[in-house]
Amino acid sequence: MRNSAFLALGFAVLIVQSILFRLLDLLHPALATPSLLLPLVVFMGVHEYSIGRGAALAFVLGYMLDVFVAGPLGLFTFISAAAFVVARFAGVRLAAQTLLTKIALAFVFALLEGVLVVVFTAIVGDDPFRARSTAVLIPAHAATTAAFAPFVFRLAERVHAATIASPLPPETGRS
Repeated sequence: MRNSAFLALGFAVLIVQSILFRLLDLLHPALATPSLLLPLVVFMGVHEYSIGRGAALAFVLGYMLDVFVAGPLGLFTFISAAAFVVARFAGVRLAAQTLLTKIALAFVFALLEGVLVVVFTAIVGDDPFRARSTAVLIPAHAATTAAFAPFVFRLAERVHAATIASPLPPETGRS
């Protein structure tokens, strides 16, 4: 149930992200689109998800992002799974409780995502100037991701709370 809910939330977030890309491009072509999927993956990493289930879910969400963007296939699949594992092993569950720490966490992970995108695009890309032009947008991308992160965290918290398995009612014994 929870996996399906997070997949649906991830798909909805990707649709909103693609709409934001079009809107921000109309406003100013140099504006960086926020990564709305990254805070969702970080949320899963800092909460009670098993490493196997969470990494698989992050892998599928990253693959969905790969399908949405025009980059090398597998780029965001790897980055999403790696972001989940790093967030899980960092053990920052208690640090992601306040608004400021959510923003800071999203900013740091967005910087790491941007660096990984530039590095992998430079390695496997056919256009050497794409990596350079992408590198310029890393700080703006991290800032816009951090600005939208509290909203994504709030949505993820609602889905998380709604999908918590309720304890079974006590059995009534017949005497």
